[in-house]
Amino acid sequence: MRFGLENPYNKGFPPCVHQMMNASTLSEFERARFNMVEQQIRPVGVFDANVIEALFTVPRELFVPSAFQGLAFADLEIPLQLGTVDTRQFMLSPKLEARLTQFLQLKDDDCVLEIGTGSGHQAALLARLARTVTSIEIDPRLASFAQQNLQKAHIKNVSVEIGDGNNGWGTAEYDAILVSGGVDKVSNALKYQLKIGGRMVVIVGHAPSMTAFCITRTTAASFETTSLFETVIKPLTGACGSRFKF
Repeated sequence: MRFGLENPYNKGFPPCVHQMMNASTLSEFERARFNMVEQQIRPVGVFDANVIEALFTVPRELFVPSAFQGLAFADLEIPLQLGTVDTRQFMLSPKLEARLTQFLQLKDDDCVLEIGTGSGHQAALLARLARTVTSIEIDPRLASFAQQNLQKAHIKNVSVEIGDGNNGWGTAEYDAILVSGGVDKVSNALKYQLKIGGRMVVIVGHAPSMTAFCITRTTAASFETTSLFETVIKPLTGACGSRFKF
């Protein structure tokens, strides 16, 4: 069972085929969403059918600050400026959100922890693929913004909580953890919140040299780390520590 919105594009056809058949009748937002997936997302290797479906069914435009609505589907980071307040945080680019989501390899019954809620859009994508998402945001203004966006999008299986999740959050263990900002080191506390077999996707380093990694908990006391791809991302608010530690 999938949680969230049904895919209006997938009515018995593979998503890409059905969208191409109806391209001439798409609304402006739908056409921009289609172009985002075909021109930005697929070319970077995101082919997982469930991730593609989530990108089509989660309305990205609802998570973008009103001043930047015209950039909702652009290949860039969008400033999270709330009215006259500049939070100094950014919404990740569509292709980075998609790649991070795909590498988590989520299943229907997974419980997910996200560190860094931002606009709430990344949490909404995760929620489309998993059972529940707990998303931690250090800035109360962004937490409120994200909650409003999730409500508008009718996403009901995300819990947004306020606090600093850099060094772990509570005592629960999760099937997957996503750190939605760059860090200097990976917190041991976060690693041990993975269930055995659980995956964490995290970006480590400093611009312009940053790497996305997948860390899998293989036993109670051991982890396997895989390098995924090079990228650049804004640092997670509150993240600090020595360089490049696992």
